[in-house]
Amino acid sequence: MSAARTLPRWADLVLLPVVCLGVALLAAAGVVALVGQNPAEVIAVLVHGAFGTARGFSYTLYYATTFVFTGLAVAVAFHGGLFNIGGEGQAILGGLGTGLVALWFSALLPAWVMLPLMLVAGALFGMAWAAVPAYLQAYRGSHVVITTIMFNFIASSLLVYLLVNHLRPVGSMSVESVAFADSAKLPGMHEALAWLGLEWPASPLNLSVVLAGIAALGVHLFLWRTRAGYHVRAVGSNASAAEYAGIRTRHQVMVAMAVSGGLAGMVGMNEIAGVHGKLLLEFVSGAGFTGIAVALMGRNHPVGIVLASVLFGALFQGGAEVAFEVRGFSRDMVVMLQGFIVLFSGAMVYVIAPMLAWALAPRSGAAHG
Repeated sequence: MSAARTLPRWADLVLLPVVCLGVALLAAAGVVALVGQNPAEVIAVLVHGAFGTARGFSYTLYYATTFVFTGLAVAVAFHGGLFNIGGEGQAILGGLGTGLVALWFSALLPAWVMLPLMLVAGALFGMAWAAVPAYLQAYRGSHVVITTIMFNFIASSLLVYLLVNHLRPVGSMSVESVAFADSAKLPGMHEALAWLGLEWPASPLNLSVVLAGIAALGVHLFLWRTRAGYHVRAVGSNASAAEYAGIRTRHQVMVAMAVSGGLAGMVGMNEIAGVHGKLLLEFVSGAGFTGIAVALMGRNHPVGIVLASVLFGALFQGGAEVAFEVRGFSRDMVVMLQGFIVLFSGAMVYVIAPMLAWALAPRSGAAHG
């Protein structure tokens, strides 16, 4: 049993991530001070850039939306006893599915048909891409970590091949498709709020943020309120015991990875349908790997993943502001801060958790007495 499991449930889900984040910020502040910068100034600019203005907050939520999808994808697989490293490739294939449907049908179908069709296509493409490593793990004994890593490279290469050789307009030097018709464009949040008579600055934030919230709720209901979710968690907790209880473990591997891939595939709605309006390279930009850190930070719980996604969105948006506003502070320093958070929410959690459990033990004893 891991050291983190000795904590009360509330402390494991809430207190431990907060303490890990605090320790990570202190460590990062120490490094910032060592390179001659003022940690207080850097943190102040970062927080203001991420949350201090409506436009900055919109960018924070825009980044967070993608991280919610990829973080949930990692969490569902993890609850099934699988470490899905392939969120990047599954998001690429999901975006490809979203983009292909838009290229084929957006000039023919209205938005109320087109947008749900794009969402379903993205999820199905992500599911299909995740199903192959799942099958190899369940029925052929190939380790899902290795196969999903390899499938990331294959997905990236496939997207390059299709864009360069088949989807790029003739005579264009840009490796991207033609722009979609208007029916394939997901409305921006500023447009949606304008329909309600509310003024909001223009930004990449779009209605896929609502889809991310629905996805988080759906994952919670699936994992903790359905028989299928219980079977996935039972296999993840103890595959042998689940098999003895009559649960088909191989089938649950397929289910967990299919749901995981479908969630990652929904990234295309935020990036392809919500922002770019065309299929292009690098629209995922490492979000699949960031989702691993988000899931770790969020303790693989949908609520924690949403909060961790907002945190990483703030680091991306606030970090850009810091690199612009603070003289001598580069984007690499922001990456360092992200690295500390990943370190302390991942590997170092097993160092911090026992100390936190020891600190809480006297109060627990007193309460029981």
